[in-house]
Amino acid sequence: MAAVEPSAATTGDAPISYSPAAPYSARLREALTALSEACDSGNSNAAETASFTISDILDTAAIVSAEVDDGSEDASRPGASEELLREVLEFLSRPSSISNQMALDALSLVLPKPVAKLGAQMGRCRDVAAAILKFFVSNCSPRDMLSILCEALDAPMELPNGLSSFVLLLDALAKVLTLIQRRYIEQVKVALPVVLKVMHTAVSECVEEHGSAAVDLFNAAHNIGNAIQEMCKSMLDKNKDLCAILGLYSLQNIALVSQSRQQDILSACGSVIFQSFNFLISSGFTYLGLLTGSDVTAAIDKLSKSDAEEDADFVEYFSFAMDGAALSVVWTHMYDDNDMSKYAGEQLELALKEVQGNHMKKWEAITMLKHVLSSIHYPWIIKSHGLNLMLILAGENHVEEINNHVDFTCYAPRIFATLKAIESVMMAAPAALVRKKAFVALKKVISMVPSSQRFDILQALVNNSTSPSLTAILLDLVREEVSRESRRADNDCVEDDGFRGSGLPRWASHALELVELILRPPEGGPPCLPDHSEQVISALNLLRFILIIDSRDQGRD
Repeated sequence: MAAVEPSAATTGDAPISYSPAAPYSARLREALTALSEACDSGNSNAAETASFTISDILDTAAIVSAEVDDGSEDASRPGASEELLREVLEFLSRPSSISNQMALDALSLVLPKPVAKLGAQMGRCRDVAAAILKFFVSNCSPRDMLSILCEALDAPMELPNGLSSFVLLLDALAKVLTLIQRRYIEQVKVALPVVLKVMHTAVSECVEEHGSAAVDLFNAAHNIGNAIQEMCKSMLDKNKDLCAILGLYSLQNIALVSQSRQQDILSACGSVIFQSFNFLISSGFTYLGLLTGSDVTAAIDKLSKSDAEEDADFVEYFSFAMDGAALSVVWTHMYDDNDMSKYAGEQLELALKEVQGNHMKKWEAITMLKHVLSSIHYPWIIKSHGLNLMLILAGENHVEEINNHVDFTCYAPRIFATLKAIESVMMAAPAALVRKKAFVALKKVISMVPSSQRFDILQALVNNSTSPSLTAILLDLVREEVSRESRRADNDCVEDDGFRGSGLPRWASHALELVELILRPPEGGPPCLPDHSEQVISALNLLRFILIIDSRDQGRD
């Protein structure tokens, strides 16, 4: 809403003018009186004009109050904002106003946004503003207030006070949702896109100094979830679509909160995230379904079953739901020794045991973590704990031999994407410990790939590597695989009374292709030195190792 001087309100045929120099409080009282008189006379046009005047006065006062460098205006003195809000609350609380629905409707249409902006000021402004918004929610149509509040929330966020004003509006919206009596899903689909937009904006723009207000905003978003949960409980036949929406909303919020890179905010948000687990449980989500992503897929499919275009658009607002599923598991693992998450920790432990005993589910769980590791949105501390969880999932069993009997084809693209995500952490993490952990995870996951397809994965990683250092590391892994196969061939030779097939082992033959790729680049010419010296040295070492194996085998012959 533009910051303009209040316009004249009229009652009947008599215009009322306001002096621009008059204090805001005096002009507000005059405008409230004009509104009362217009409503008493049934003049809807005059009532509308007066309500817009009141809105302009409050909006302008809020802007002036926020400008700390300008102390000349009446609205900038201590307590001025609270005084204006109390004038409005006192007007609304009068018996004549309560019984005058025209006045309530006119003010409820235009005041939520400026009232929330004033409520973000210092002192007791927030309490008074909350009381005004609660009054509108209690005395006006819930459906109308839902639209009005969503429109107020769908405005650009102005830091630093924008966070506090949006908290007030979200709290009011949560109260409205609890008053909705029918067509729950329709109303929720109106509200949630706006709420999630506010959350996304807050996370992307918050800095350390906004920590307290940011946590208040996350708690306000949690109250929206509480309201939806009450809707689910109030339905005699529990609506599965509404439960799916609540679960996806919780996961989206977990992902958004986890994007806070400020340590103070991130620490305080731990409790906010664990509160969301109650929503997940009540929505039918389990840690097994979160680990593998199956619950998220089922919820999205449930909401996408309709061919309606608006349903497809609505599902798009939960674009971070898969991230949230993986993050919910990572957060629980991070705080598994915390009393607050004791139950969650126990449930996660049971799910981990089940996943570790099922090789198909183990692959699904490992590939889920790529959502956390590959994203630039999440802080390194979360990625580090994600690697810890991945190593636990991989386990210490002889997975190589077991996985040789598993159909790997359907998992290959996801495993490749997961390995690329691990590489990104290995190359970019600022802490040496995290980089080392990523390297261990990379080797572990590669070792889980069936030997018949492991070279294809490594070859794809080498072909898609843009870092000479990373390429060198991958070539060293190839050399280890050649050595492992050579030892296996030696053992087979002993078991077969000294008989060994002719020629190089299969892995060595494939490895020569990679050596040629590095030493004879596809674009022609010699390797680029010294920029690519690391990968050239690794390729030469690999070639030397293959030649040693070949000469040794020829000596045996």
